[in-house]
Amino acid sequence: MVINLRSDTQTLPTVEMLEEMKKAPLGDDVFGEDPTVNKLEKLAAEKLGKEAALFVASGTMGNLCALMSHTHPGEEVILEANAHIYYYEVGGYSRLAGLSPRLVPGEHGIMTVDMIKKVIRPKNIHFPSTALLCIENTHNRGGGTVYSVSLMEEITQFAHELGWKVHVDGARIFNAAIALGVEAKELVKEADSVMFCLSKGLSAPVGSLLVGERTFIERARKIRKMLGGGMRQAGVLAAAGIVALEKMINRLTEDHAHARYLAEELLKVKGLKIDLNTVQTNMVYCDISQLKASALQLTEWLKGEGLLVSPVPPDKIRLVTHRHICREDINKAVEIIKMVIKDNNLLF
Repeated sequence: MVINLRSDTQTLPTVEMLEEMKKAPLGDDVFGEDPTVNKLEKLAAEKLGKEAALFVASGTMGNLCALMSHTHPGEEVILEANAHIYYYEVGGYSRLAGLSPRLVPGEHGIMTVDMIKKVIRPKNIHFPSTALLCIENTHNRGGGTVYSVSLMEEITQFAHELGWKVHVDGARIFNAAIALGVEAKELVKEADSVMFCLSKGLSAPVGSLLVGERTFIERARKIRKMLGGGMRQAGVLAAAGIVALEKMINRLTEDHAHARYLAEELLKVKGLKIDLNTVQTNMVYCDISQLKASALQLTEWLKGEGLLVSPVPPDKIRLVTHRHICREDINKAVEIIKMVIKDNNLLF
């Protein structure tokens, strides 16, 4: 048996999702004629408190559509220094959107207005014009950390005062909302656009949504087509997304509880370090710098014992809880980690 803590992208669709996918009414979504996609987009817009939504193949595509819809080539986008858009999306902000990144060193991925102010440059013929600010909530490389409602509002209002648009990379925005005990729409009510994923903790097999004002979504829809994202009878996928939004949000509390338990148990293991302040949702970033192994080496040894985790070179591993992980799995995972450390003599 393999214990998969690599990512919440490993989740499989529920039985109900598969049944809905089989019987979903279909049409050509490029022409706006797929009733199941239309239903999903309407539901997504309502959940996030926006006018309209667009179903896209992935979070990366959704973020890129947003960046290209809000800006013009040659402009600047402000990002936290470890943002997913900057770190893991193949440089699309530069290659395809033509944007120059301006990075803000946050604290565990969280920016404040004062931090943003430090990277703002005066108007000058030598500098690109800033057009967009992106906020990642929850913040992946920060440890699954969460921006509060008040901080989201403060940053967004500040950006708008400067004439910038604000996009939220909310791949796990429902994890953030559950952690704070608020509705997701409260977190993003001032934002111009939001992307969120269906295929992580919500367990749908494929897809993300981009939401915002109707005119913005119209621009994004054309860009989606340009990027090759017109999916025709996409209702077969959208059907699972509807179940995800209607049935799978509240259960994220279980993932958060399991992540906290996992972190507390790993802290008992000699040679491992975890900042519990960052364990706010379903992620655990574990510092292994006190072991005689790199992140890549340890990941391979753990894989050989049936435990999948993600390496974060040079000296961290990431473990993510999700619907298929229970307390028994966590206890077994901790025992595997202890065994690998002992058997390979990894303690200094």
